[in-house]
Amino acid sequence: MMDSKDNNKNSGSEQAVEHGRRGFLGKGAALGLAGVALGLTACKEQGASTHAADAKPHQAGGGTEVAPGQLDEYYAFMSSGHSGEARILGLPSGRTLKRIPVFNVDCMVGWGITNESKAIIGTKPDGSLQYTTGDTHHVHGSYKDGTYDGRWLFINDKIHSRVARIRMDTMECDKITQLPNVMGFHGIFTDKRDPVDPKINYTTRVFCGAEFHIPLPNDGHDLDDPAKWGALFSCVSAETMEVVWQCRVDGNMDLVATSYDGKLAASNQYNVENAADLNGMMSAERDACVFFHVERIERLVKEGKFTTIGNSKVPVVDGRKAANADPKTAVTCYVPVGKNPHGVNASPDGKYFVCSGKLSPTATVIELAKVLQWFDGGLKEPRDAVVAEPEIGLGPLHTAFDGKGNAYTSLFLDSQCVKWNVDAAIAQFKGDKNAKVILEKMDVHYQPGHNFSSMGETKEADGKYLNSGNKFSKDRFLPVGPLHVETEQLIDISGSKMRLIADHTAYSEPHDGIIVRRDLVKTRQIYNMDDFPNAVKPENAGIERHGNKVHVRLMSQAPAYSMPVIKVKKGDEVTITLTNHDKVEDLTHGLALPTYNINFIVNPQETKSVTFKADHAGVFWMYCTHFCHALHLEMRSRFLVEA
Repeated sequence: MMDSKDNNKNSGSEQAVEHGRRGFLGKGAALGLAGVALGLTACKEQGASTHAADAKPHQAGGGTEVAPGQLDEYYAFMSSGHSGEARILGLPSGRTLKRIPVFNVDCMVGWGITNESKAIIGTKPDGSLQYTTGDTHHVHGSYKDGTYDGRWLFINDKIHSRVARIRMDTMECDKITQLPNVMGFHGIFTDKRDPVDPKINYTTRVFCGAEFHIPLPNDGHDLDDPAKWGALFSCVSAETMEVVWQCRVDGNMDLVATSYDGKLAASNQYNVENAADLNGMMSAERDACVFFHVERIERLVKEGKFTTIGNSKVPVVDGRKAANADPKTAVTCYVPVGKNPHGVNASPDGKYFVCSGKLSPTATVIELAKVLQWFDGGLKEPRDAVVAEPEIGLGPLHTAFDGKGNAYTSLFLDSQCVKWNVDAAIAQFKGDKNAKVILEKMDVHYQPGHNFSSMGETKEADGKYLNSGNKFSKDRFLPVGPLHVETEQLIDISGSKMRLIADHTAYSEPHDGIIVRRDLVKTRQIYNMDDFPNAVKPENAGIERHGNKVHVRLMSQAPAYSMPVIKVKKGDEVTITLTNHDKVEDLTHGLALPTYNINFIVNPQETKSVTFKADHAGVFWMYCTHFCHALHLEMRSRFLVEA
């Protein structure tokens, strides 16, 4: 056995390895950016404490241990990167509650297989899916009175420039819209109240930022003339999911934020140079956060002062600097911020937006009242809206809030989370040399991207938990081959010191998310059969043939389908419509048809359908895939295809 002396030696060597690894990660990332960053300055610590993660079990806002039979305090709704789906975790346990297919094909629920899901995703003339890939980055909820109302979630698809809506009562996608003349749709955020009608205090619009410049329209012209390319900021109706208007801007847009009064939307920007290569993108000293005066944009649209692009009928307003020199009529305001910002976040008090520098070790605090003052002609320069710019660390990316005046920013190069005080940063900017801006730094593992706090993007930020989404895990989990799992680390921020209290695994590659109190989420367990126009009931069940088109209307009730034998002919176009007649919560049925690439589920009282060609003959046992009854294995029908 190893004695205590050997134990101490081993502990010391592990700490040495840990610091060596962190140094390697930091140096490697810094070297990779050195050629474009033009030199990153060191960050002043300002007396802040820095400590390694404490992973011991800890009581925080209810504790991290959620006992069997007990429920989590929060839902975490998270993107899942190039898997194309969204994920739901319970916090603080970190238990995966559900994976919501959105832009991907999912053979468990039948997403991308059923007729209903294909209609949402979109199909080609031959009935096949228009796209089978997606890249989700950001999930945001709908609001009422400045907090989540539990109605909708919205999520982006960067690769194909689509925005999707998820119903929070069923946790299923119900609408997908493609943005015209946009490529690299990255940032997304909902409005928190109507920007025009002050009586409407809930979400009516979804704002979408485009990251890549492309020819407008992108129809094969101007391929070798990037100076003519552009990017569009889009507004989508939350209710209809139609694109309402677009605004052309200078620069590439990254993330999006909205003000609590509904008046402003904003996107942090890199490449204000409008360049088409890396060297050109790095020539300016600063980049920007562009603000959109939503009411003015919509006034121009109403007055017919817009253009359209290509075949799109969506009104496009010019938001470029050259067309918006007069603040009193401008629809955009470009506030200079640190170089290559990555992220813009709204403080819960509604006063500030914070942009992080990425290639600058600073965070830029912008006062929204001053931005509105600029739009009214009362501020000399857009830069005068900046009220603080503290140095906080290397590679700052995203900022979360605790509702107590503190901000938490992820530091990619330092592999840390930094806690800093907004009011102290403002005081320091005004000349107070004694202001203590940085309160604490904590190591995370490793190289964090997004972080987000419990209810932190609402006026009800509660300061209990912070989630740090890290891009590398290395030795945090059992190895699973070349692609390591990533880490979602849960941090207790309820006390004076941050405490790392849990490591949660994440399938590659998660980005942003929100943490929502469980009382704000009201789900349904049973559908209303009458909500489905094609519901199969006893009076219309059976087989109907019109030429070579066959419609099989089927009912399921544990442990049987309504027809034990279904017979069609080779070459028939077959539609199977299945309605689940069980009314018991969680009594879901499946339907799988071997060799025909069909598999889907129907929840209690739900209806789904599939259409396919019976192109090969034989006997095929159609069976239930979702455990439903003691005789679940016996729940099947014979699907016969005559030669």
